[in-house]
Amino acid sequence: MTKRVAINSLIIIVLLIAGLAYLDTKSFSSAKKITLPEEFMVIGHRGASGYAPEHTIEAYHQAKELGADYIELDLQLTKDGVLIAMHDDTLDRTTNGIGLVSDYTLEQLKELDAGSWFNQKNPKKAKENYAGLQIPTLEEIFQEFGNTVNYYIETKSPSENKGMEQELFSLLTKYDLLEDVATHQQVIIQSFSEESLHLIHDLNKDIPLIQLYNFDKSAVLSNNQLDAISKYAVGIGVNYASLTSNFGDQIRHTSLLLHPYTVNTAKEIASAIEMGATGVFTDYIKETR
Repeated sequence: MTKRVAINSLIIIVLLIAGLAYLDTKSFSSAKKITLPEEFMVIGHRGASGYAPEHTIEAYHQAKELGADYIELDLQLTKDGVLIAMHDDTLDRTTNGIGLVSDYTLEQLKELDAGSWFNQKNPKKAKENYAGLQIPTLEEIFQEFGNTVNYYIETKSPSENKGMEQELFSLLTKYDLLEDVATHQQVIIQSFSEESLHLIHDLNKDIPLIQLYNFDKSAVLSNNQLDAISKYAVGIGVNYASLTSNFGDQIRHTSLLLHPYTVNTAKEIASAIEMGATGVFTDYIKETR
């Protein structure tokens, strides 16, 4: 082999390795090439949580700007009965506080920093304005966005947060978000708690509801269970890892929606669509558009 050939071969090898590395680190960007089915829902998981601190006004603004069909809100109840947006029932992971959310009043929670943790965990995505972000109340979110976005709301730990459903319903009514909700579906409510969903269904039978499940193995529900769910809910949410073609086929034969969570790569979103998903929760909205 001549010196020139050897050098050229080396260059080709380096370029190939670089190309593979690029595909690996940018794997989700190929999702842009995926043709999403008509009426497929892209749901901003905890806002645009891949780019900003989850469940902050900033994360919701970014989700809106990136074109999410819905922004997801997880609800917790404070010690003084105020609904706030937070996934965990403890403060430790996403604030500089410690302990249970329910042990703090709203005034105490507003003193916490709900953004700096994101900068520390994601230095390449860190922004100065993330430091010091506050935990938002549900009412503040409604005041900020009104009817300019669609809301996908989860009642978290409703058995411990008594009265959550009535307070949620009151705020939805106050901000006129339930007008023609069955048709426009500006609000969808989900929960792992069937009891919580039934309470909401009793308050307003037109609100679209999603029954959540988290399966340790493959998702399995009997036809009788699906029939029962269809009497109060419009769909099912399952952890993506549990989704199978058989389960997807079973859901296809019902009128139920299927929204797996959390789908963060191009391969996963394509697979979810193939298995019958009608929408996905994702941290990376930008890559689906």
